[in-house]
Amino acid sequence: MPTGLLTVAEYAALGEVEPGYTELVEGRLLFCPSSSLDHNVASSQLAMAIYTALPPGLEVLVNTDLDLGLASAGEPGTVRRPDIMVIRAGARRRVRDEGRLLRAADAVLVVEVVTPESERTDRIHKRTDYADAAIPHYWIVDISGTVSVTAEHTVTGTFRTTEPFAFELDLSRLT
Repeated sequence: MPTGLLTVAEYAALGEVEPGYTELVEGRLLFCPSSSLDHNVASSQLAMAIYTALPPGLEVLVNTDLDLGLASAGEPGTVRRPDIMVIRAGARRRVRDEGRLLRAADAVLVVEVVTPESERTDRIHKRTDYADAAIPHYWIVDISGTVSVTAEHTVTGTFRTTEPFAFELDLSRLT
């Protein structure tokens, strides 16, 4: 394992790191535990629902590294791995052609499914990071108790939005 603070390029060169997966926060590797079964079911169902609602020009990805671009090249960087991300079409090709990570400018929506262990990180730290990276839409899905989505406000029951695309979901389907 590397020592010291990492740049985004150094992080990307690591490839997959076990156990679990990592994120890079201000140059530091952050180890995240494996997701629970309920988290995985909710994430999968939500990703499929988003996929069916996407207009042309957008794609949905799960658990994919995203360079937030919060540091200059050569400086300790931040790479998050959202549970779900909607990106502009063409971004995957650029990543493949350039051999780099997705950039915050590629993302129109990031979604985190909250677990008790990740609640503070998802609600405070990631919200701040995604806002600082100018990602226009961030949804927090809480599956503990009554399922809710927090976008601009918290919703239970049926979540409806027109931004960044028309989407409607009975949140009870995520349990």
